[in-house]
Amino acid sequence: MSTSRWGDRLVRYPPDLARRYRRSGLWGTRTIADELHAVATAHPQREAVVALDGRMTYRELDESTDVLAAGLAGLGLVPGDPVLFQVTNRLGAILAWYGVLKAGLVPVCTLAAHRGHEIGEISRRTGAVAHLVEAGTRGFDLVGFAAEQRRDHPTLRHMLVLGATGDTGGVAIESLGAGADPRAARTIVGDIQRGIDPDDVAVFQLSGGTTGVPKVIPRLHAEYWYNAAAYARSWGWSPDTRVAHLIPVIHNAGIVCAVHGPHSAGACLVLGTADLALSLPLMAREDATHVLLGHGHYQAVAEPGFAAAAASLTQVVLSGAKVPPALFAELERRGLWSGQLFGMGEGLFLTTRPGAPREARATTVGTALSPMDEIKILEPGAATELPDGQAGELCCRGPYTLRGYFDAAAHNARAFTADGFYRTGDLASIREIGGQRYVTIEGRIKDVISRGGEKINAEEVELLLLRHPRITDAAAVAMPDPRLGERTCAYIVVQGEPLSMAELRQHFMRLQVATFKWPERIEHLTEMPRTQVGKTDKKRLQAEIAAKVTTELAALQSRS
Repeated sequence: MSTSRWGDRLVRYPPDLARRYRRSGLWGTRTIADELHAVATAHPQREAVVALDGRMTYRELDESTDVLAAGLAGLGLVPGDPVLFQVTNRLGAILAWYGVLKAGLVPVCTLAAHRGHEIGEISRRTGAVAHLVEAGTRGFDLVGFAAEQRRDHPTLRHMLVLGATGDTGGVAIESLGAGADPRAARTIVGDIQRGIDPDDVAVFQLSGGTTGVPKVIPRLHAEYWYNAAAYARSWGWSPDTRVAHLIPVIHNAGIVCAVHGPHSAGACLVLGTADLALSLPLMAREDATHVLLGHGHYQAVAEPGFAAAAASLTQVVLSGAKVPPALFAELERRGLWSGQLFGMGEGLFLTTRPGAPREARATTVGTALSPMDEIKILEPGAATELPDGQAGELCCRGPYTLRGYFDAAAHNARAFTADGFYRTGDLASIREIGGQRYVTIEGRIKDVISRGGEKINAEEVELLLLRHPRITDAAAVAMPDPRLGERTCAYIVVQGEPLSMAELRQHFMRLQVATFKWPERIEHLTEMPRTQVGKTDKKRLQAEIAAKVTTELAALQSRS
């Protein structure tokens, strides 16, 4: 399929760079579906996925997803049709992922926590034609939600349901292709894949929400598989590697680090959930050799089941926030090698790989995956490159970093330099250790709150707050949290009596906003503090709430 479907909404790699990446052996000529089939042919009896609810070999995964793809094609879905994914970490999510790709469709990686505020805009922006949801999720009826979204969005012609146990009004994903001849399904998939350009859109990921509702990130077959394969190589993975993953899998970190990454090496994904009471025993039973711990799981080492889960581990990778020296030291005390990862849906990955000095692994996020990655530290808001050791904006371009957000020309003009470097919005500097240049992350330029790895745009929260009829001014700032890193504190000026947290939650619920974006503390003000140029003085507010939280935590600890 040519890229003409997307027109000028898709910013392509310059042709000379694309040729260079392919000539250098970085980009292949297969689609992601064909890459999986090649690995499955090479390792048919090896385990591809072990989850809390089942397991599959590569042959079983390959054949089952061929059949599922044939069933999807039978619904009238055509290559290039976007499919919203809203599912949790289970075996069926991996089956659906590869089945959708094999049918030539484009997964749109939303979160199970997203609600109408996010899903509605993402659906319209991508022109999604199907919505895949999971039945039976705790706390929220995703199936009922998808039915509501379908009524409001005319392009959403199909509702697909994972784990359905009765009539849901949608199509049970497990029923698609049931009884089909696997050989016939393989022929259908082969025909579909031959019509897809490896440099066409494979997946739509979402930005971290740095500018309101997340921007859409187009990931292409060849570059996205290369991203994952380079990640696997950076850790030295082999078919004997067993990669445990506990954070959302239908997310860029999940797809690169836990699905495509292991599968590019013929390795096994050990798919857990955020619930350590379930996931640590799974890791112990399945002899996990590698685990990625996001900031929300930095306390996992203190859990009773961690020792058994860690018995077979050879690599612990830490990501999502500055690594506390005490955590790094505790892993060392247990004899566990650890490194760091910094990655983004937009592309660039940095890792401290095996062989990196201890100082680099403990204090930096490492070096880029690819020899053709390019990194600059620029003066924020300018094009001036800064010397090593000086903090500035991390900017990058390379063989798996996007050249532009999807259908966002005005934003792209601000988000990229004139020569195509992506402005990440992260403050970083370069440190030389042992003759190697490593990147350290120093903070953020963008007004973003990082809650347990999820990025929350402060301006988006403020605009939502101002939609309340009694709020006349608002500021959303990050407050420190020992478990999640940061949470959102809302400073508000109101007319009349103070607003309660319950009232604020009802307001965000009415607006159908994902719950992780809801403020978790309110501070009332009679007027908002301003800088000399009249802007909200967020530095002052952030320092104020940090001091309050620190005092409160100290008081709690003294009482305990």
